[in-house]
This record gives sequence, C-alpha cells and structure tokens, in this order.
Amino acid sequence: MQYFSHISKADQAKLFYKMPQIFSKSSARDELQYALGAALYMPATIPNIRDRLFSGQLQGLTTAVICLEDAISDGEVKEAEIKLIREIKSIHSMMLSGFLHIDELPLLFLRVRSPEQLEYLVTELGTSMEVLTGIAIPKFSTANGLPYLQLVRKVNDEIAPLYALPILESKQIIFKDTRYEELKALQQMFSEFREIILNIRIGATDFSGLYGIRRPIDSTIYDIAVVRDVIADIINYFGREENYFTLSAPVWEFFSKTETLQANTNANRSGSSRQSHSKEEDGLIREVLLDIANGLIGKTVIHPSHIGPVQALQAVSYENYMDASTIINGAEANMGVLKSQYANKMNETKPHRFWAEKIIKKSKIYGVLYEERTFDDLLWAATNISYSEKLSHKS
Repeated sequence: MQYFSHISKADQAKLFYKMPQIFSKSSARDELQYALGAALYMPATIPNIRDRLFSGQLQGLTTAVICLEDAISDGEVKEAEIKLIREIKSIHSMMLSGFLHIDELPLLFLRVRSPEQLEYLVTELGTSMEVLTGIAIPKFSTANGLPYLQLVRKVNDEIAPLYALPILESKQIIFKDTRYEELKALQQMFSEFREIILNIRIGATDFSGLYGIRRPIDSTIYDIAVVRDVIADIINYFGREENYFTLSAPVWEFFSKTETLQANTNANRSGSSRQSHSKEEDGLIREVLLDIANGLIGKTVIHPSHIGPVQALQAVSYENYMDASTIINGAEANMGVLKSQYANKMNETKPHRFWAEKIIKKSKIYGVLYEERTFDDLLWAATNISYSEKLSHKS
C-alpha cells in the first residue's frame, strides 16, 4: 500500500517534495501505527465486500473496518458472521492462488461484539486470519478488555500477526467519577500488551449518546464540552512520550455531494489556497485540522467521500518537515534553540524533539508536499482529473 498512489505519477512529481513510502500489514509496528489514515467502516452485511475492496471504487482506501457490532442489528448477526467468513476466505484464496499479494491488501480490521464472537471467528477462519491486520474492540474497558487482548496475543503466537485497536467510548471513561481510575488502569493494561496494540481509537458518538447530545453540522466535536473534556484526558494519559500510543480521531457523521462552501484551510498551511467544498466537507476539514492540532493521527470515517480530505490533511507541509529536520539535527549536535529557516518561529531541540520525531514518521507514510503546494492541491488532484492541468511545478 502507498498513500496517494491513485494520483498519476506526473501529478505526484508536482505535488510531493518527498513521496509517501510503501507499507503493508507486515511493516514494523512503530511505522504502521501512523498509517491507518481514514479508516472506513462498513457493515459486515454489505454486499460484495471483497469486490468493493479491490475494484477501485473506494478511491484512496488504505484501511477498512468491517463491523459486526453497532452497524448491524442483533437479528442480523448470524447471517453477517457467515457472510464475513465467506468473504475473508475468498480473499485468502486469492492470495493463495497468486492473484493477490498480501502487501497489496488494504489494512483490514474486524469490529466484533464480544470475545466469544472473536473466538468463534478465529476458529472458523483458521489460517485465513492472515488476511487481517487486526481487531477493533468496541466499548473497551478494564471490565471487558483483557479476554480480547489475550486472544489477539494467542492468534499472534499461533496463527498470524494480529493487532488490537481498543476503542475508548464507555461510560467508565466519560463519567468523571470513574474516569481517572479507569484511564490509569487502562494505561497499565495497554503497557503490558504494547506489542499487539497498534492504535487507540476514540468513540465520540457513543460518548455523546450517553448525554443525548449530537453535534450539528456547523460544530466540531471540540465544541461539545463534555466530549472535548474526555478527549483531552485520553490524550493526557496515552499521548505522553514515555508511554506513547497513536490516537485516532472520532468519526464525522455528515456527508453530501451538493451544497458548497468556501473552506479556508489556512489554519496550519502557509499560503493555502481556497477551494470550493460542500458544507459537510467543510465541517470535516475544520474538525480534522483540530484533530491534528491536538496530536490525533487519522480518523474513523463512515463514507467514502471522507477518505480524500482526511488523508490529504495528513500529508506533511514542507515548512513542518524542514522545522522537524532542523530540530532533530540540532538535537544530535547538542544544540539548544535554533531559528526556523522561515524566520517565523524558534525551534527548541528539547521541548520540540518529540513533535519533530512524529512529523518525520508521518512524512514517511503520507509524504511531504512541495513548499508551494497545499492540502487543496493534493485533494483536488486526487478527485478531479482536469485539475491536474493547474499543477505547474515551480522549480
């Protein structure tokens, strides 16, 4: 897999100062944890999952989560399990027949309902489990999480590499009278299973639902005080350098292809241009910019139209890349404070080093844009063939 590989080679050369690197489910955990990008959820009952994944209709897809939990009704579970097993075995057969290489697979995850369901699927799938990158575990808590992690580790040891994606969305985490005790206990649990935990995800829809709240289209999740509060605490516990896990942002619920608005993405893009976006996409962009500002990497998505904006915004700006490189080189040379080559900020090697390391790791996965390129250039080149004519490279 490679981010933005669906863009023509000619346009890639005009957009990227540093191209995204190729990765796969077999890449090292330290690299792969940054690579989930826009994780597209799809119900396990949806027709022709295999064909959808490999037909090219989901442009830019790198991560898919097939859901057996909230996306389907209780009455559909058995049918969905049978269908899912058939689809996964079919993909595995393609691999065994040489029609598909494992490194060409999107990162595939199953979102399951219970440890018992996961155990059943492992038994039924057998060696076909190697198609999967991991298991998304909903409503993860200290009360229910240990059996999941133990089973994922067992699959790792006995069948094929497999990761866990704990989703933090339970009452124990958002209710303040239990939050800090729960987060501290989860911190200890995750440390003990670090090698199999690829990423921690935040489930804001469930959090909001516990209070009967749903953000409107003109608000971001950070405008919802009770959810913003718990996101801050999750970052506080799991975003620390000494015990770091990548954290992915919660889903944006709105999608449309009609109404347009002008989205200004100047928030962290020097010289960014203004392009026309739908109202729903404009809200998504605002929220992703806030995700990134708060250190979150990637985002759960529920509609294919969300893939492009979420992933384009993960690409590293030339300015950030140069600052990060300066900081790391300065730290290696035992230097302290360094003036940015942009003459607009100070780069301090000690407090900024961890940020710089994360930027460099993201740059390997999502690439570095040329100085004159913006998020809009990348997004529109990926979605509008005629737009490529406007990408005249400045030497």
